[in-house]
Amino acid sequence: MPHHGNEEEHNASAGQQNTQGNGQEPVIRDNRKVDPVTGQARHPEGSHAEGANTASGAGSQAGADSDGDALAQAEEILNGVDVPAEESVAQGAPAGSGGNAEAAELRNDLLRLQAEYVNYRKRVERDRAVAGEMAVIGVLNSLLPVLDDVDAARQHGDLTDGPFAAIATKLENALKTYGLVRINETGVEFDPTIHEALIQQPGEDIEVDTVSQVLRSGYKSGDRVLRAAQVIVAVPA
Repeated sequence: MPHHGNEEEHNASAGQQNTQGNGQEPVIRDNRKVDPVTGQARHPEGSHAEGANTASGAGSQAGADSDGDALAQAEEILNGVDVPAEESVAQGAPAGSGGNAEAAELRNDLLRLQAEYVNYRKRVERDRAVAGEMAVIGVLNSLLPVLDDVDAARQHGDLTDGPFAAIATKLENALKTYGLVRINETGVEFDPTIHEALIQQPGEDIEVDTVSQVLRSGYKSGDRVLRAAQVIVAVPA
């Protein structure tokens, strides 16, 4: 049916007739691509969503590419730069916590090496002193028979005068400088650490075991007993 006038009024009347015929409210859909009020082109919602998603995806991909390129460039720059250890640690200007950790590790290594060196030096000095003492003791032990001969000659009256008496005296004085001490006292309490009892005799007015006679002199160097004195012990009756 031909119509005259406004198109919107015609559509409204047509929809009203259809509604009256069907018993339902009309549903109006405006699918025009040009907005009659503003005169601008219309875009469906789907196209907007797709466009937004496409734009956001492209932006994300572009951002990821730019971030990856930036990280790659940063790694390339850092790998290409060498910082000498003496500049970062020795001058006290470490770059970041890594430099501080490295400096602390080097300091701990230095302290550990210093402690090991001090302990090594003390151990060497102690071993050297013990070795020197053992060498002196070895020489003194080798000369004890000579001293026994000197004592025997003196008891027999052969070293009262003359050059041999002077030589014996010089030998004994020289050995004293190395810490040699003779054990030949009588009238002292018997000490099993420095005396060797060969004979025991009852004695008068004796309350404890006492050395009454020395048969062979003993010797010691410092606190070390080289040889115990062989003695006769007087015991209480």
